[in-house]
Amino acid sequence: MTSIIDKIKRAGLVGRGGACFPVADKWKMVKDAKGKDKHVVCNASEGEPGVKKDGYIIEHFADRVIDGMAIAIDTLKADKGFFYINPAYYKKYKALLAKNIAQSGAPIEIFAKPHQAGYIGGEETTLLNVIEGRRIEPRFRPPYPPTAGLWGSPTLVNNVETFYNVSLVAADEYKKERFYTVAGDCLYENVYQLPEDWTIEKILKTTHNYPNFPFFVQVGGDGSGEALNAKQLDRPAAGAGSIRVYSLSKRKPQELMLHWAAFFSLESCGQCTPCRDGNLRLKEILSQADPDWPTVAELLDNLADTAFCGLGCAAAIAIRSYVNNVLATAPETAVNLPKGARLAICSCFN
Repeated sequence: MTSIIDKIKRAGLVGRGGACFPVADKWKMVKDAKGKDKHVVCNASEGEPGVKKDGYIIEHFADRVIDGMAIAIDTLKADKGFFYINPAYYKKYKALLAKNIAQSGAPIEIFAKPHQAGYIGGEETTLLNVIEGRRIEPRFRPPYPPTAGLWGSPTLVNNVETFYNVSLVAADEYKKERFYTVAGDCLYENVYQLPEDWTIEKILKTTHNYPNFPFFVQVGGDGSGEALNAKQLDRPAAGAGSIRVYSLSKRKPQELMLHWAAFFSLESCGQCTPCRDGNLRLKEILSQADPDWPTVAELLDNLADTAFCGLGCAAAIAIRSYVNNVLATAPETAVNLPKGARLAICSCFN
């Protein structure tokens, strides 16, 4: 009889939380790890701005998500599962989830993420600290959760969409599709279920969201997602599967970059200096009438190279990709900047 881990491996299923780690490999690590107690966690934090797919899946397919968790608990011989969910979703879907958990008979506890946990509270090791009642910050790695997670025990942490897909794989109903959040300067903001290998361009055209004006997109989340120009859309939507459309002329570059910097400055847990001070300094510089662009570029490099966790490293992605992929390729007259400012900014970035 084929095991569920083998079926997951043959399906080529990867995690849908953003990292795209092979699901079968993670499950096998937990299964093979030594430890009397094992745990399963569904990460329904979804703190990345602009990503709405997990809420959509819970609302429409809660039974599938819980089934996926139950399969994991049984396969890994886990003692307990935790459904770690953000406060807004908890308030909206608590009863629905409780009903499906009761029907499954699986030992799953709904755990509401505290409001103060914020964006960093969705990071894989931070949520383990939250559940344990410890300080809200990432852990040093290694060890990794599959070998030493909750209370030092082997722990599987997967995203809502991942457990949904596991349920489909187990029932031989997986069709290699994924959920996409499409929003921004477009006509039909929504969550769409489409083939996982479709390009960004095909997704926008099929959903009637491809603009008839100069535009760019941010893919993977409205905080840490990569900015791409209209000629770079012949690729799948990576990461968390979100696509935000921006009008090129409508958006003011400095305001947009300040928006990204302010988000990461607010959400930094403060554990490491590069992220805590670097994002604050970025916010301060971008708030000025005439920013020091060489310093902005230097700070972004430092964040990417030295930040302790993924939040700090990701803080550089949006701004740097926006400058290199959008500003550097756009006509001088197409962007909302004073004459000569575009070239001055782009010259500071490699």
